[in-house]
Amino acid sequence: MTKAEITGPFLKRLRVSTEIDEEDERAINSLPIVSKRMANGEPIASLGDRPTACCLVIDGFVLRSKIVGNGQRQVLSFHQPGDVPDLQSLFLHVMDHDVTALGNCLLGFIPHDPLRELLKRRPSVAQALWRDTLTDAAIFREWICNIGQRDAASRVAHLVLELYARLKAIGRTDGLSFSFPATQALVADATGISVVHMNRVVQELRSQGLLDFDRGRISIRDEARLRKTADFDGLYLHLNPSL
Repeated sequence: MTKAEITGPFLKRLRVSTEIDEEDERAINSLPIVSKRMANGEPIASLGDRPTACCLVIDGFVLRSKIVGNGQRQVLSFHQPGDVPDLQSLFLHVMDHDVTALGNCLLGFIPHDPLRELLKRRPSVAQALWRDTLTDAAIFREWICNIGQRDAASRVAHLVLELYARLKAIGRTDGLSFSFPATQALVADATGISVVHMNRVVQELRSQGLLDFDRGRISIRDEARLRKTADFDGLYLHLNPSL
């Protein structure tokens, strides 16, 4: 696999939301990145770990989660190609949550020291990653609103539209459908509902002609009505660098 193939999803995502030049891209391509294939459910970084490299999602999906005292799991976020889900490990040395492969995926591990040096040399790249961190925080805020104030059908619809918007921005959708290997149980853990309730919600949304959720693929059937159900406004994703 060439370096361009490894960094391609990352550069494509950065271009969606920030302005980087050719020198920035060359600097990113000069990073020593080790690619590794991970199997579904394989831990990438665990609570209490002290990573020495950040992981870049090249292909597939990754999730962040935390197990609470009663053994229940809260899914904190889903990550797609181009994301660096443990970027915080550059400066927060101990992991406070788990990062796990969602389906089979290909990751690129970037050692911390060369990445820190690049950020010193290329302030525009540092600014891009800082903006990425702020966008991450905005998404967390929206997830809090989603779990705390929306009903179950709206929560699931909102998550689907968020995934669709982010994947569409990097060219990873096929019309109104996209690949997403999460089980209904994982989506339930991300939206704060039970698996039984999640199954009922999926049936409800399907019967209303809004979406299909089946076999690792989600298909939106009526985007306008799904947006209304979800109370969805994608501004918080900050996909337009001019705004």
